[in-house]
Amino acid sequence: MTGGAWLCLLAPLGGTSLITLCGTRIPRVAAAWIATTSVFVAFGGAVWAFVSLRSQNGHRGEFTTAWTWLESGNFHAGLQLFVDPLSTVMMLIVSGVGGLIVLYSIGYMDGDDEERRYFAYISFFVFSMLLLVEGGNLLLLLAGWGLVGLSSYLLIGFWHERPSAVEAAKKAFVMNAFGDATMALAFFILIAHTHSLSFVSGFGVGLSPTAVNLVALGLLGGAAAKSAQIPLQTWLPDAMEGPTPVSALIHAATMVTAGVYLIARTHFIFEQARTVELIAAGTGALTLLVAGLIALVQVDIKRVIAYSTMSQIGYMFLGAGVGAYSSGMFHLMTHAFFKALLFMTAGLAIHALAGEQDIRNMRGLGRLMPFTKWCFLAGALALVGIPPFSGFFSKDSIVASTAALGTWYGWIFWVCGIAGAFLTGLYTFRLWFLVFPGEPSPFVREHHHKHHGREGAWTMLVPVGVLAVLATVGGWLQWSPQWHPFSDWLEPAARTLAVAAPTNTQEYYTSVATVLAGLAGIAVAWAIYSERKLAIPAAPFWRRTLEHKFWFDELYDAVFYKPTAAFAAALRREFEEPVVLQTGPDLGRTTLETGGFVRRIQTGLLRTYVLFLAAGAAGVVLAFLIAK
Repeated sequence: MTGGAWLCLLAPLGGTSLITLCGTRIPRVAAAWIATTSVFVAFGGAVWAFVSLRSQNGHRGEFTTAWTWLESGNFHAGLQLFVDPLSTVMMLIVSGVGGLIVLYSIGYMDGDDEERRYFAYISFFVFSMLLLVEGGNLLLLLAGWGLVGLSSYLLIGFWHERPSAVEAAKKAFVMNAFGDATMALAFFILIAHTHSLSFVSGFGVGLSPTAVNLVALGLLGGAAAKSAQIPLQTWLPDAMEGPTPVSALIHAATMVTAGVYLIARTHFIFEQARTVELIAAGTGALTLLVAGLIALVQVDIKRVIAYSTMSQIGYMFLGAGVGAYSSGMFHLMTHAFFKALLFMTAGLAIHALAGEQDIRNMRGLGRLMPFTKWCFLAGALALVGIPPFSGFFSKDSIVASTAALGTWYGWIFWVCGIAGAFLTGLYTFRLWFLVFPGEPSPFVREHHHKHHGREGAWTMLVPVGVLAVLATVGGWLQWSPQWHPFSDWLEPAARTLAVAAPTNTQEYYTSVATVLAGLAGIAVAWAIYSERKLAIPAAPFWRRTLEHKFWFDELYDAVFYKPTAAFAAALRREFEEPVVLQTGPDLGRTTLETGGFVRRIQTGLLRTYVLFLAAGAAGVVLAFLIAK
């Protein structure tokens, strides 16, 4: 079992190391295939670990320690892996969907001068995410957490000649660092009270109410930052500055889902801090609505899909916050399928139009790219949650779990989930109707590249086709309340709370409501954005508010950036320039003058040196006499 886990973890690291050490001595295409092979080997290791765990009685998992590098009193930490149902699910998703994305990158990045660097970065990203999900203690999870932040910084800013890409990378790094800090503080509290960060030691047991709430808040801060939930969400849309496969990797199977995994992994802490858990659910409910509204006015195809990611992660937070961990993780899996599919089909469109991302210039693209059109439609229907596509089974179970709470706030969450389904249908099919149906626009006819009669290289089309199938049938693992192997598999690792288990009746009317809401959103999108209808302008104030993303960036700019920049400028003006910058030339001038004086007294005459030696000796004797 742990053999597969080690293979899964180390294969991408080996790929990164090999590409880095070989450098320009290997062809760019060789670097691409080394990275792709290493990630698919990792997927093989994940399958090995899954099969081994499934054959284990009770499949509760296995814990292994390679070595212990830190011992202080009762506290021990080291390189420890924990293979259980929760970690194996994440290993399969990260390496499987990640492998398809890396394969897609071969065609997408073909011809880029920095192709080797890209594939070294992306392999390192996969390794970092696998370290995060396989780590057997919170310290190792934090190491993977930080490395994911570093590698995402490198990938978002990959095209560093673009100032916007550099700014986006810095923004993502800084906002995630805030969450890293809150997590670290939570770990300090745990160490002080329990002397352990190991997942198998029950480190959350015995904490005082104050301590457990502080720990849960710290963990929630880290989860919200990594998963781009309000109020730490502003970095995610800007991350679209990276290559499209990077967007697919960050938004689908890896980085932004880490927060959901963290809550599920540490659920025994959140269950003791019920108020904080409900804050997590409220954060998710608010985010899924806000992100859905902002997506309605975006004109960049990748940004529309990015805001849909924020919204869908909001659903996962909502599920985890009400205790429906298996439902949240199931939506994490299906979301990896259809969201990677949407980004990669968008990448095919962008690739075919020589980098164009404005959906207002893309009308009629489906006539020239039928494979892309139908695959995008499969992902769109899964995103909206229309049966029998995968999103229907995973999203509805989350919304139904809110009804099972039986409280006033549970019904508020339920209404938010239904409203989110309507918004999802509206913004998703706004994108569909603006890009794919109808006659190709003059821009599309002029700029469309046929790629030798194909819609893209085979390395791009095969992963898209595989993901289209998974987006269609991936939800069938939870076909009915009587057959739910995914929930049964996760039960030993993340037990769903009894209050979060919906009845068949609640499942039924929730499914009807969410499907009708999604269809209503599609109908409104058709009425407004179909080529046979005119667009209906929104109220100027609300449209401006949505275009400015509820003014979050402007608020943070006014509260944090401008005061910090002003303080830095004042510090430079009042201290650095007159003290630090001036001290350097003064020190250099003094050193030169001293050196010149010493040089002049170095005459080479022996009697001069004897005179100085005698004067020094006399001075020492005189000092002793005075002291005495």
